[in-house]
Formats: sequence, structure tokens, C-alpha cells
Amino acid sequence: MDMKAKFHKLDQKTAEALKGGGADRIQAQHAKGKLSARERVNLLLDEGSFQEIGQLVTHRSVNFGLDKQHFLGDGVVTGYGTINGRTVYVFSQDFTVLGGSLAEAHAGKICRIMDLAMQNGAPVIGLNDSGGARIQEGVVSLGGYADIFHRNVMASGVVPQISAIMGPCAGGAVYSPALTDFVLMVENTSYMFVTGPNVVKTVTHENVTSEELGGASTHASKSGVAHFTAAHELDAIDQLRNLVGYLPANCEERPPALAYAPGNEQRPELDRLLPENPNQPYDMREVLNAVIDPGSSMEVHAEFARNMVIGFARVAGEVVGCVANQPAVLAGVLDIDASIKAARFVRFCDAFNIPLLVFVDVPGFLPGTDQEWRGIIDHGAKLLYAFSEATVPRITVITRKAYGGAYDVMNSKHIGCDMNFAWPAAEIAVMGAKGAAEIIFRNEIKGSGDPEATLAAKEAEYRDRFANPYEAAARGYIDEVIKPADTRAKVIEALRMLRNKAKALPRKKHGNIPL
Repeated sequence: MDMKAKFHKLDQKTAEALKGGGADRIQAQHAKGKLSARERVNLLLDEGSFQEIGQLVTHRSVNFGLDKQHFLGDGVVTGYGTINGRTVYVFSQDFTVLGGSLAEAHAGKICRIMDLAMQNGAPVIGLNDSGGARIQEGVVSLGGYADIFHRNVMASGVVPQISAIMGPCAGGAVYSPALTDFVLMVENTSYMFVTGPNVVKTVTHENVTSEELGGASTHASKSGVAHFTAAHELDAIDQLRNLVGYLPANCEERPPALAYAPGNEQRPELDRLLPENPNQPYDMREVLNAVIDPGSSMEVHAEFARNMVIGFARVAGEVVGCVANQPAVLAGVLDIDASIKAARFVRFCDAFNIPLLVFVDVPGFLPGTDQEWRGIIDHGAKLLYAFSEATVPRITVITRKAYGGAYDVMNSKHIGCDMNFAWPAAEIAVMGAKGAAEIIFRNEIKGSGDPEATLAAKEAEYRDRFANPYEAAARGYIDEVIKPADTRAKVIEALRMLRNKAKALPRKKHGNIPL
């Protein structure tokens, strides 16, 4: 065979690999509102940057007719490229090839990409669209999943891992995305569940659709499995590219900063933001948007545990992770879901050198049998643990209420926060003034001729003495009481001062977070 013939053979094989499961199956994908595996990769990465690895890989199984179904690539497109010039590794499952099912060769390609990402210190993005394990290959399919799971764990905290669910993801397949840092789902065309609607109906007699059981909306609002949702696949790809822009390539690097030209950092609108009535809600996002660089925010878990707001933003061009109580929802209380949501985000930021900017307006933990019986003690301790072990620069601003144990948990000075600011209206106390007065002055109130008036007077006395930031400032728990309008300027200076912070945890294999 001459060289021309050899080149022709290579071209034939390349063309065969590029067509996936064939034009008809790709058309069927499009009819469902879904892109093909290669279309997704090419849109995700910078134009012309994709370098494919393992294009000619095929399975080696002969059971149950598989010897007659050989597709180059074995149902997953793998390789590397760039997003805005920065290297990322990617795998994209191809539903047009054997339903995107995972088995030995398919899993091996994904593992190869993950190994390269670890060795070279770059993020991994998985585009999941698979019918699950390839049952014709039996236990080697299960082994393939486990090989991936193990790498997910080894890569955790070393390189960012992002999962985009672009179609079905069921059974054992769900655990790889669950082990990654962020999960994005596409509305109406993707779903995740351990057991599907048919099994649920058989076992529990519940009638439920795939969308109700494990669709994007369900996991974004109810379970918290999905950090982001997208209206369609193009939106999903835009969000993935945006998210990568906030993240460092690996745990040894800092997140990418943007050029920033200093200007007027005063935000006078913040002086007018807090309601006169301390029990009246306001939207903490207004505070966040005034302090961060305009248009720089990317909220995480927006529909889950809405009494807590978390997300990425930039301050003077530098990436920060924002954690904030949301007084507009449940008065901003800490509950189980809010604690878990914030704790996981704090740990991610700490793993990848992203400073933490925390805004506090919290009346305490949510009371009730439901919360206690479901373990608010352990779950609240997760947030306490996450903040306490974080060694990145940490800044807290108390805007209004900071009561009880929730004051301690929300990145207080006592658990290692670097700079703690408070607005003049901040109320830092064991509990609200009314509840405190009812306990402290119980006998005086009962013995008075006008209990209501006496309670009101004692409530005012307690508020004047304790429900303010000055007691905490006098003890150094608050570094500075600031006017709201000065918040952005103070945060910028604090971040600049803390840029080279160096802190090490006690030597240990790892801690035992209260899971």
C-alpha cells in the first residue's frame, strides 16, 4: 500500500468517527432539541482549539451482538482545547452511538482525560448524555464507572470539575456528576435519578414522570443537586464558558483577574437601603450588586435554599466568592438547606484560592421539630466547619441582625475571619431585644402595673445597650464600624491587604466534617 492509499484510509476512518451514530440518529437528537456530542464540544471550546484524543478507540466485546456494532470512538468524544485561551479537558458522551452507554473502552477514554487534567493542572468538563451502563458488557461497565468515581475523588480540590447534564443520567451514572464541583442541567431535555419512574412505581406505587422525578427544575429547587439550569443547550454552553472564567486552572493558582481602573468607590445608595423597621425585609442582592463590580456576578444554586445567596463575582477585577443571608426569604434564617448550600460553596472557594466575602443579616437558626429531627445540629455544623477551616482571605460585613449561634457561624472573628465590618444599624446580640427583655426582666414586667409598657421600655433599654455593633467593636470582634456607602471601598482595601495571606492548618490527614 502506497502512502497515498494510507492517507486515504486515515481520512476514511476520520470521516467515519466524525459521523457518530449516523445522520439519522443525529437528526433524531436535533428533533429532541439536543445537539450532537461534537457540536457541543465545538461550541464550548474556542473555535479551532479542540484536539481530540482516542478518536479511533472501539470496544472489544463480542457478546449479545456487540461484535456487529463497532463505532469509532465508542460513544464518547474526548480531548482538550481552550476556553478564552485557557486550557480545559472535556469529554462529551454521544447518545447516537449505542445510546451513549458506558463500558470498558468508553470509560477508559474518560479516565485518560481525567488523568491528563490532574497531571497538567487544568479543569475537566463532562458533557453527560448517556443511557447508562452498557449491560451487554456486564461487570466491566460497573468497573468503568467506579474507575471514574475514584478519579473524581482524587481530583477533588486539585482541579475544578464541572458536569453538564445534556440528556439522561440515571443509575450509577449520577454519582460522577455528584462528586464534581458543579452540576448544570438543561430544562426539559435532561434528567438525573438513581431509579427511574418505572422502578419508583413498582416499589412505592408513586406515579411520577422523569421530569418530575429528576428534571432540571426538581434538582435546582428541591434537591439542590443542580447548581445551574439552562433554558436550552446553547444557554448551557454559555454558562459553562462563563463559569470557567471565574475559576483557577488548579489548586496551586489564583483565579484569573481582570484589569481594573480605580474610580469613585462610594455607594451612597447603600446608606438608604435598610428599612426603618428592623423587621422589614430587603433584598440582600441589592447590597451585593452595589459592592461588587457592575455586572460581574454569577449566582450559584439560585433556586435552592433561597434564604441564602451564594455565587461568584469580582471586586476591583479580582474574583471573590460571595455568601450572604437573604432577609427577603424566611428573614434570612439559617436552616438545613441553607447551611449545606453555603458550606459546600465555602469549601470549594477555599480549595481553589478564592477569597470569601460574607454579608450577614441573620436572626438565628430556624426552629421547629422538622429541622431538629432532620439534623439541623449536624448540618449547621457543616457551615461552621467550612468557615473555620478556610485559609483564604475572609471578609465579613454585618448589615443588620447577627443573633445567637448564627453570629458565630457566619464567618465571625472567632472562627478565623480576617476583617469584620459592621454597619451602624447592626444588632449583634444573643437574641432579639424583645425576647431578651422578656427573659432578663421577667419579674419586673410581671410585677408592673402596665406589663406592655414595661416590656417596651425594657426592650428599648436592651436594644440601646446590646443590639448595636459597639459592644463587639469594643472587644475587637468587629474591626471597624463603617457607613454603608463606604463598604465597597473598605472591601477593596481589605482584599488588597490580604492578597498575600499565608495560613496553614494543623498537620493531619484530613478532618472529620460532620457529614
